[in-house]
Amino acid sequence: MKTTLMALTFALAAPFALAAPDAQTILAGSDAVRNPDKPFGLIVSLVSYKDGQENERSALAVYSRADKNSGQFRSLLRFVSPARDAGKLMLKNGNDLWFYDPASKASVPISPQQRLLGQASNGDVVTVNLALDYTAKLDGEEDIQDGDRQSRHCYKLHLSARNGGVTYHAIDLWLDKDGYRSRKAKFYAESGSLLKTAYYRGYRQVLGRERPTETVIIDGLNPKWVTVMRNSDFAWREVPEAWLQRDYLPRFRAE
Repeated sequence: MKTTLMALTFALAAPFALAAPDAQTILAGSDAVRNPDKPFGLIVSLVSYKDGQENERSALAVYSRADKNSGQFRSLLRFVSPARDAGKLMLKNGNDLWFYDPASKASVPISPQQRLLGQASNGDVVTVNLALDYTAKLDGEEDIQDGDRQSRHCYKLHLSARNGGVTYHAIDLWLDKDGYRSRKAKFYAESGSLLKTAYYRGYRQVLGRERPTETVIIDGLNPKWVTVMRNSDFAWREVPEAWLQRDYLPRFRAE
């Protein structure tokens, strides 16, 4: 009788012990892995390839901080290279993006989906909290190959956009069960067509915890079109409120 009671107790308790965390909690945990919790700066280097041959390359300095009210990141991006683009700026404030060209002295609104380099859009370069812009659903667990062709057992989340101002209508995201490190993502248009697949790799200790330092982005239609984004020169730094104002763009000077 005692043995039967113990077995029944374990059977009833097991589903609760093994239950996965809430999907939105998992997504917020993955945001914390990718995103530092204080104002910071870094350099993003992008190289695009077509049919295995290098096609373009560029570099941007990124200055970012989270908004105290919304929790979403606000970022200023300064183009470093190539020389023809050096000094141009891009500002993200909420879901609004502006591009500033010192030659014309005009700042113009742009779409997050507009091309930046290869398959890396403006929305890929700026820092975002996905949990604020997307509703997450846990689609179970899957074994996948990560960006280094290593087998990973992951949670799979399906993300649905909360509003039309975000870069992608939906995202499938695979994360480590332990630590919520993002490993793979697929990004979809409103039509349901696959826009790109991304692999997050190069995890190392930066700004207080292990974070990805490289993203490989593969075109949804032509897998031979690949963009590699590498993040370097991470640093805690002041990001003045003035830098994040559209009217300040003509007066910005790199330190």
